[in-house]
Amino acid sequence: MGNTDKFEMIANIYDTSERIQIAKVSSDAIREYLVDANSKHAIDFGCGTGLVGMNLLNDFNSMLFLDTSQHMINQIKQKISDFNIQNVDTLCFDFEEKGLSDLHADYIFMAQVLLHIDDVELVLSRLFDVLNEGGHLLIVDFNKNEKVVSDIVHNGFNQVKLTDIMTKIGYRNIQSKTFYNGNKIFMGHDASMFILDSQK
Repeated sequence: MGNTDKFEMIANIYDTSERIQIAKVSSDAIREYLVDANSKHAIDFGCGTGLVGMNLLNDFNSMLFLDTSQHMINQIKQKISDFNIQNVDTLCFDFEEKGLSDLHADYIFMAQVLLHIDDVELVLSRLFDVLNEGGHLLIVDFNKNEKVVSDIVHNGFNQVKLTDIMTKIGYRNIQSKTFYNGNKIFMGHDASMFILDSQK
């Protein structure tokens, strides 16, 4: 996945107060879409240091923290150990490189991850394969922002265009909304964030 080397370098200083705050807002937004999740298995995809997933641990039966950065995964393992957390697992894996046929989940959520993914359609297709029938993929990310100019991340997403891509893959019951506006939260620019819920 894009920018893995950058995340490897900042893993041990990643949990800033701003990131913790955005993670709380994101996990609260995700929680609104969960249905009977306490019997379900979830994947925190592109989990980073697990800031979003840790907030949602009690909402699910079990959770897998998945990231392309081994250093980020190491941070999570430390948290799991420190807090003696049960029913969780970790995996360092890159879905842009290949798919994983033996991985399955009822819920996959990804918060501010899609903007780092070069081939969005490919990864969303591979995640579709991971979902159990009726399972949900929840995406939290930035709305398209023309002020952001970067050669390492997408400058946000148009919700309608993203919905079109996902519909083509096979996702259904797609709904999305903007839920948060923040100052200087996206590459130093004011930005808004959306949440998208979809089902297999």
